[in-house]
Amino acid sequence: MIDISPSVMQFLLAFIVVGPLLGAAAALLPAPPGLKGKNPHQAVLRHGVTVTGAILLAAIALTLGFDHDHPSKMQATTDISWIPALDVRIHLGIDGISLPLLVMTALLTFLCALYSYFKLPAGPSPKAFVALVLVLESGMLATFAVLDLLLFFLAFEMVLIPMYFLIARWGGDQRQPAAWKFILYTLLGSVVMLLGILLIGLQSGTFDMVALATDNGRGLTTSVQVIAVLAIGIGLAVKTPMWPLHSWLPDAHTAAPTVGSVLLAGVLLKMGTYGFVRIALPITPDGMQTFAPYLAAFAVVGIIYGSLACLALARKGAKGDLKRLIAYSSVGHMGFVLLGIASMTPTGVNGALFANIAHGLITGLLFFLVGALKDRYGTADLDTLAGATGAALYGRAPRLGGLLAFGAVASLGLPGLAGFWGEMLTMFGAFDPAEGLSRPAFLTFMAIAGVGTLLTAAYLLVVVRRVCMGVPPQQAPEPAKIADVQGYEFAAWTPLVALTVLAGLWPAVLLGLTDPAVQKLLAGGKS
Repeated sequence: MIDISPSVMQFLLAFIVVGPLLGAAAALLPAPPGLKGKNPHQAVLRHGVTVTGAILLAAIALTLGFDHDHPSKMQATTDISWIPALDVRIHLGIDGISLPLLVMTALLTFLCALYSYFKLPAGPSPKAFVALVLVLESGMLATFAVLDLLLFFLAFEMVLIPMYFLIARWGGDQRQPAAWKFILYTLLGSVVMLLGILLIGLQSGTFDMVALATDNGRGLTTSVQVIAVLAIGIGLAVKTPMWPLHSWLPDAHTAAPTVGSVLLAGVLLKMGTYGFVRIALPITPDGMQTFAPYLAAFAVVGIIYGSLACLALARKGAKGDLKRLIAYSSVGHMGFVLLGIASMTPTGVNGALFANIAHGLITGLLFFLVGALKDRYGTADLDTLAGATGAALYGRAPRLGGLLAFGAVASLGLPGLAGFWGEMLTMFGAFDPAEGLSRPAFLTFMAIAGVGTLLTAAYLLVVVRRVCMGVPPQQAPEPAKIADVQGYEFAAWTPLVALTVLAGLWPAVLLGLTDPAVQKLLAGGKS
């Protein structure tokens, strides 16, 4: 920890939230006279890298100044009255739960901006692309930083418009239907979610998330809590996405540009599960306990469903799209996160938060890699890739093949890599759920989730065998000549690989942040 004054910490957090918006406005301004005759596209893309880089540096400085001895305490707080009549406040702050998500969001957005500088997706004006990415970043970061329910809702919704346009204008085939499906699903879920938020605020007299968490539902009747969890949970479940509200996700991922898929899987899905942890667990504990068995049941169905869908897409002759396969894998992985949250135990919730970070790093890497394959072959169709690689992707582009294999084994939960700890801890949470929950039911859910881990390993190893090892030599076509990992790709992907290994070998770095905050959250705001 570095001793940074509270006022500087406040400024850093405010800058992290507002800075991307200012950068987006600057990106849309006319090019300065000094750039006449030069490439304005490169200049605006460089601007995107600069702004996201500055936000990442601010997030790192915030991490260095964070009091790691007291991660359960809200730090870098700003609390300003905004709408006094409704007691709505501009309330910002971070603790051990939100800080890792904040840093991961800043990192992934910077890596996407860096990647786009060298490989801009085909579409309209680069100015609009950079501005949309920066607005998207601001909304994502604000979701993890705000401590007022109405501000949380605004930040939660702020990401929809930029992501819609990134898919609709810079996406691939079927981008318009996919973009409409994405925004209609999430908007309908959000309307119901807003009703739940208003119910809590009007019944308790405040929208302040810290005050509500400290009260731990004592100011809300059980019936109000049940209705609020149902309403808010629907909106959060759509964004997560929880089976059976997931069907927008495969279409959105398949159509989205590479950076859109990275941010959608790496960050947007985490906003839903973060809402369960930050709102449902501490503010409406009785309502959450009522719905926890159902949430766990939907979670394990999602684990099995996502894995079976991936197995179907991975088989030969299925004409499965590799981006679609990874999207369905996200349904399964987020099922583990929901199972950990539904256990309502420190072990399960810590596992859910760890799995959130692990999924963001690993799936972000996988979508980068699949985007690179699509750029080289012009398709992400698994049958085409398996045939086009000839003898083996390992032989044609060994570093690219090695990274794809690394991402696959990390995603299946290989011990020693980040994916292992989240899944293990969520199942440990289900093994001994919170008091009042049916242990036999949760033991059944744990067993089903364990089967899901085997299915996950099966489909990911099939993908590695088909894409990286190719077809038998006597059946292989003339090997295609493709470029191996380029310099800019190496720069964009290395941090994700390094952090995946670090989190797998040294999980205490992350768990040391989340555990005290989770313990306080589940104890009703009491340290």
